[in-house]
Amino acid sequence: MDTTPTRPTVELPAPSPGTVSLDDALSTRRSIRQLGGAPLSDLELSHLLWSMQGMTPADNRTSPSAGATYPIELYVLTADGVFRYLPAAHNLEVLSPQDARPALYREAAGQDAVRDAAAIFVITGAFERTAARYGERSVRYVHIEVGHVAQNLMLEVTALGLGTVPVGSFDDDAVSRVLELPSDHVPLYLFPVGRPVA
Repeated sequence: MDTTPTRPTVELPAPSPGTVSLDDALSTRRSIRQLGGAPLSDLELSHLLWSMQGMTPADNRTSPSAGATYPIELYVLTADGVFRYLPAAHNLEVLSPQDARPALYREAAGQDAVRDAAAIFVITGAFERTAARYGERSVRYVHIEVGHVAQNLMLEVTALGLGTVPVGSFDDDAVSRVLELPSDHVPLYLFPVGRPVA
């Protein structure tokens, strides 16, 4: 869950309502593999992370979770380091000040979008949280939840005029080592995000 950080944190600006309709985002969403590396702004990071797992005014998450077990953990890699998103506080826990994107590129089958992205969002699952309540069926629920989170990200990327492509081809153990993930956090999906290259 959203545990108290033991490392320094970076406060994100509050996300503000966008101007792109859901219908427009749905109709223009596409996979973009050619990305520029210009850094994302703090406000863009804020919007993207909030869309994935942020808190709503009704104190819910933007993505549903089976039994409110919240097995999804979000990490983001930028030139400034490796961070974990803390939804309740809407800030980032600093895990490392090192740019780990080149290492992640090597472990993601050398895909250009991962190499060139301004930021790489890593969706992980802590299956035990959901298994404690739902047993064997929890695996299905966690995978469904990853889909909710991923779709929210792709639509918000589109609404902000950015680009991304879903990446599922990577070495799980190697990605875990690059991010120094806790043993119960399994990497499930990567999303390199950047500015589309015309």
